[in-house]
Amino acid sequence: MRKLALPVMLLVGLIGQAAAVEGNAEAGKAKSATCAACHGPDGNSPADMYPKIAGQHAGYIVKQLKEFKLGMTSGGKEGRNNAIMGGMVAALTEQDMYDLAAYFASQKMTPGTTPEDVVAKAEKLYRGGDMVRGIPACIACHGPRGVGHSLAGFPKISFQHGAYIKTQLESFRAGTRANDMNGMMRDVAKKLSDDDIAALSKYLGGLH
Repeated sequence: MRKLALPVMLLVGLIGQAAAVEGNAEAGKAKSATCAACHGPDGNSPADMYPKIAGQHAGYIVKQLKEFKLGMTSGGKEGRNNAIMGGMVAALTEQDMYDLAAYFASQKMTPGTTPEDVVAKAEKLYRGGDMVRGIPACIACHGPRGVGHSLAGFPKISFQHGAYIKTQLESFRAGTRANDMNGMMRDVAKKLSDDDIAALSKYLGGLH
């Protein structure tokens, strides 16, 4: 029985977390007007410097919104430090965050493309990692199609803007973004070369 206790507790915790981020999509749509300038009305950002958030897991969206707010209130010592997003989330309540997350999660992310010249290198790294350099396969957390895992907290990364992915990988590598679970992304990114990051960033846009 003791062997079963921990898995059961973890499962209950995950189910509770999933329930906690449930929001009202219709209410979120009404609250999303200020998000549209950067992320587009449906979460498909027209500018590649901003992420597409359409179809992203609701729990992940809530987590990021909370950490942008924490970054602002802590003076950048905790959470995510971003001047634009810090200002945007300043007045949001938790219910606002849940509602916005529910709305954007209900939308469909538009597919991107993958340049042929990066497929071989990026696919090998994404699916198999690099044992020599101690780089785990991206597929382990983000899945074969890059859709991530909502309960585990791994985001959808397929169809994402390459420029945004590149910036985030570089930020994880430099340690300037440090809100990843157990430092997992920082551990991986610090082993990636500039060429690795460029190839993976371009590859993910058309991954499906």
